[in-house]
This record gives sequence, structure tokens and C-alpha cells, in this order.
Amino acid sequence: MRLLFIGLGGSIGSVLRYSIYYNMLAINGGWLPFLGTLLANLLGAFALGWFTSRLLLSKKLPEDLAAAIGTGLIGSFTTFSTLSVELSSLLQEGQYLLAICYVFISMIGGLVCAFGGFRVGQRRVVVQ
Repeated sequence: MRLLFIGLGGSIGSVLRYSIYYNMLAINGGWLPFLGTLLANLLGAFALGWFTSRLLLSKKLPEDLAAAIGTGLIGSFTTFSTLSVELSSLLQEGQYLLAICYVFISMIGGLVCAFGGFRVGQRRVVVQ
């Protein structure tokens, strides 16, 4: 049953990533073709950090639902393989500075977003 939940979450995450990718292409006119992947990866890193600290560690969700969200939805929303292919394309085109920036922003930005999401998820919600 867990595999079914992961598959369902994965299909939702991949459709969301595809939507962000192509909407970002439309917005920037193809000038930065990797912007959608970068945005999805940074948002996904933040979301997984938040999800891990807020819900997963507190055991507030059934394991099947947690797997569907963490592994399925967020895991398919972010993608290292697309980052790798886009980086390879930049290098083949001789855009070395842009490739270095892309790697730096992806890796450091991803760590910062994951840490930020984790910290936000640890905050207690105060209801007045």
C-alpha cells in the first residue's frame, strides 16, 4: 500500500515540477532555461526540511502518508538528474561561469533552504 501512496505523491510532485519549469521558461523567455529546476529544487529543499522537522520527527502522520509526501511528492518535485543534465548542457555550450553559478546556487541555496525549512518547522505555533 505504501508504494501506491508514494506513486500517487510522486505523480503530483512531478506534475508540479513540470508546471514550474515551463511557467518559468515562459516568464523569462528561455533566457535562463534552468530557472524552473532551480526554483523547484530550492522550494523542495525548504519543504523537505520543514516536513522533516515539523511532521516526520514528531510522528504526527501515518507512515504511508509520510512516505507519500516526503519520498513521493517532494522527492519527485526536486530533481538532481535534471540539474545534472542542465549543468552538462551549460558546460557543452561553453557557459562556464553560468554553470559554476548554477552549481553554487543549487548546492549552497539548497542547504540554506533545507536548514531554513527545518528551523521554521521546529517553531511552535502560538494560538491566541
